[in-house]
Amino acid sequence: MHVKIILAAAALSIVSQAAIAEELTGTLEKIRSTGTITLGHRESSTPFSYYGDNEKVIGYAMDLCDLAVDAVKARLGLPKLDVKLVPVTPSGRIQSVLSGAIDLECGTTTNNIERQKVVAFSTTYYVAANRFAAKAAAGLRTLDDLKGKIAVSTIGSTNIKQLSELNARRDLNLTILAAKDNGEAFRMLESDRADAFVMDDILLYSRIAESATSGDYTVSEEALSIEPYGIMMRRDDPAFKKVIDDAVATVYRSGEIQKIYAKWFLAPVPPKNVNLNVPMSAPLKHAVEHLIDSGDPEAYRVGNAR
Repeated sequence: MHVKIILAAAALSIVSQAAIAEELTGTLEKIRSTGTITLGHRESSTPFSYYGDNEKVIGYAMDLCDLAVDAVKARLGLPKLDVKLVPVTPSGRIQSVLSGAIDLECGTTTNNIERQKVVAFSTTYYVAANRFAAKAAAGLRTLDDLKGKIAVSTIGSTNIKQLSELNARRDLNLTILAAKDNGEAFRMLESDRADAFVMDDILLYSRIAESATSGDYTVSEEALSIEPYGIMMRRDDPAFKKVIDDAVATVYRSGEIQKIYAKWFLAPVPPKNVNLNVPMSAPLKHAVEHLIDSGDPEAYRVGNAR
């Protein structure tokens, strides 16, 4: 009798495992079969995803992605899950997701309606605004001040697309330069090869804070757009997205997000130990409270925050 019970339990376990294996599709099946999950990361997007000391990839986005990896590992019931890190650029990050080269992109990618046609995003983990940095001595404060000037942004970003549209719509007569990444763009501003660097405000604050001459720069008060960030993944894979969203929701509902946020935005961050001192905004608090993953900027307007 005892043996029969053991055999029955074993059979039930086998059936259960077979059912789990059978129901897995898409990215979850890919990860289960390879025993590896691949994360795309940025090289210099402080404090989200960048190289810290000893070329270790660190950041706010990486912390959240690490928790997502733990959730995937638990969902698949794997004793071990290898994590492969792959650097990505603004111009190549979406294709890296679509091709399967990476499973999750952990960086500063804006979730918008256009991109949602080809990729998916997790619940929003940051809400930035598109602004520009300039030398304080130049007296550039608004978009109209940039008329006839040279502006640089990063190739493959929503920022350079918006800048080009605004240039045409408002007849700004801008010369627009495309840098390979944010580091190169800021160096162009530093060396006066550009009058303004157009980018998400938090990335501008970070670059300026790390500069040896931080007092020489200002960031425009005028916001050109709202930029919600999320973990990017393949579209039409609801089972995988649910695992990632559930992981983020757990962090939000437990209050752990407050500690993670404070670690990267309200305390000195490596390698230069600069404190960005950027409190959580009302739009981000709204996204955290309501688990928003919308690509519509209106969902994050301060006026809509409860």
